[in-house]
Amino acid sequence: MKKIPLFLTFLAVLGAMGQNGLRNMGSFRIYDEGGLGLHADLVNDGVMENNQGLVGFYGNNTMMVRGFFSPVFHDIEVMTNNGVHLAIGMGVENNANFILGDIGTPRTNASVALTFEQDAFYTGADHMGKVDGYVTIKNRQNFIFPVGDRERLRALILDSENNNGISSCAYFYEDPHWATNAKEAALQHISNREFWHLEGSVPSSVQISWDERSFISLLTDDIGAIVIVGWSKSNRQWESLGGNAVGDLSQGVAVSTSFVPDDYEALTFGSVIVPKQMMDLPNYLLTPNGDGINDFLKIDALEQSPRNQLRIYDRNGMLVFEKENYTDEFNGYATEGDVVINRGSGLPSGVYFYLVQLHDLHLEYQGYLYLANN
Repeated sequence: MKKIPLFLTFLAVLGAMGQNGLRNMGSFRIYDEGGLGLHADLVNDGVMENNQGLVGFYGNNTMMVRGFFSPVFHDIEVMTNNGVHLAIGMGVENNANFILGDIGTPRTNASVALTFEQDAFYTGADHMGKVDGYVTIKNRQNFIFPVGDRERLRALILDSENNNGISSCAYFYEDPHWATNAKEAALQHISNREFWHLEGSVPSSVQISWDERSFISLLTDDIGAIVIVGWSKSNRQWESLGGNAVGDLSQGVAVSTSFVPDDYEALTFGSVIVPKQMMDLPNYLLTPNGDGINDFLKIDALEQSPRNQLRIYDRNGMLVFEKENYTDEFNGYATEGDVVINRGSGLPSGVYFYLVQLHDLHLEYQGYLYLANN
């Protein structure tokens, strides 16, 4: 006699529940080539794992997955006009197919998420179907989080140096109002239109895109000035995460350098201060005679990039001075090369060549100074 699959028997028992949905109070499993179509809520108060086959969410009503325990499915499919809301987490071991409608999660609780297990993937994510809330991944190094809000897919691409045991991401189309205006000196403007919340302990780079809703023109009219910024939990300020951006003011993408996501509360777009006429940095006169005028080499442009490096060379190309994070320390005395032996008498008068690297802005400039060392 042909065996009746467990999930069919289970549905027969609970079919009378009607609009209350399907409730599991025991041990529930879908076997290979089996399927379960849901048109109302799923209430999981029992064990619902080690499943095979497909679970589909269909219909015109808003559907909810709730209960005491998070179900884990092999394949899921969403085709419902009003989406599926998760009051508890839900796992996917193979494929999540977005046809129509979002999977929504609470934005105040990252632990309630659509979780992609180690080998899981998704298809069909777009503006009409995605995760409006949190997505979590397990044991993954690279992943494109299919996150957004009700109107747009605003995916974040994660590229980590190693596998993430667990990492979560959500998109918010709102002002990160809890963050102050504090920012690094090299930053000019910070977006108040949108942000991403990314959790993870592995050093990673990310890629995010902007569109017309991002209003990048409020930050800058120079695409080269756009960077990804993060709100530092420890420093309580916006910090540039470096990288580069391509596109135009209506659409484009930005890529960061490597950082640890858990160090930052939010990620969004910012603009760096682009120094004006930096290619024509002035030549300087240095007269370290103690009269308070031109006693120290002060390069105003360095205020725009606290993370910098200054090197000074003599006319023969010998390095005579080097300083990381320079402010105004150089007053005619060497720190490098053979002339350090005569440090007490200072460098001889003459023309010197200087090289400035602005690490915050990823720029490099050069100029000359005349030292009159009496």
